[in-house]
Amino acid sequence: MRRHEVVVLAVFLAVTSILSFGVAEAQESDGIEVTAEEFEAKLGYQTGTVKLEGEMATIELPDSFRFLGSEGSKRLLTEAWGNPPESAEGVLGMLIPASLSPLSEEGWGIVITYEKEGYVNDDDAAKIDYAKLLKQMQKETLKYNKVREKEGYETIELVGWAEPPSYDAGNHKVYWAKDLVFGSQAEHTLNYSIRILGRHGVLVLNAIAGMDQLPSIRSEAQNVLAAVEFNEGHRYADYLPGKDKAAAYGIAGLIAGAAAVKVGFFKMLLLGLLAFKKALIAAVVVALAFVKRVWDGKKKQQPAT
Repeated sequence: MRRHEVVVLAVFLAVTSILSFGVAEAQESDGIEVTAEEFEAKLGYQTGTVKLEGEMATIELPDSFRFLGSEGSKRLLTEAWGNPPESAEGVLGMLIPASLSPLSEEGWGIVITYEKEGYVNDDDAAKIDYAKLLKQMQKETLKYNKVREKEGYETIELVGWAEPPSYDAGNHKVYWAKDLVFGSQAEHTLNYSIRILGRHGVLVLNAIAGMDQLPSIRSEAQNVLAAVEFNEGHRYADYLPGKDKAAAYGIAGLIAGAAAVKVGFFKMLLLGLLAFKKALIAAVVVALAFVKRVWDGKKKQQPAT
């Protein structure tokens, strides 16, 4: 085996061991000649008006976003961003900025899920002390860290609010952002949260990215808030007291993550792994580009068969 063939093989094996993205796409795209564009083209982007599964809600997509259904979202989360399959369970879709590839270093997305925990009473919204709530959440994060360490995962530090919570009582929508640090990483991670309250539960929208992307996400947050609405029969105003299930928490509990235990450990794991997706994707794209470049050079040196 020639030296350049050894280098190509070594790089290719290293890439495929980082993410299943390299392996899956290599098999689909005739060996190693694979590009991020080919992978992304098969995700199934949608624009315009989108109805979520079960038709409980509708998204009127602004021009600045594209939508991925559950299957495309699963592929992006697991094959490209390296999350375990369990983390993609229950994902209804994702919102992806139209101007960025989710496979680029600057790429980010909003994961959409649904928590059927019942009607969330918002009577406490105007009384919440968000500074006090933050301290309580920091204590809870320390408790979760014991679980993460036991399972062999890095700890999470809740540094503070990147965006203090804000509740729109008229439309029953709330948003906030957390500043997080995973393990010993120098880079801070942004967890931007949007919640749409409904009759039987809450639509959960989470944008996870680097802190340097906060201005971009903040500027789009209002567009996202306006774009997502429950359909008739599922709206907050459709709640029937005494007949429909009520959640065991209010707005404060919603923000603090009262349902975190019920949604499972892998939701916490997803949050950690998404923090690494940019570095992983950058490594894959650069390595695959190098492999393709060397391989093309090799083919040019060989006589045609």
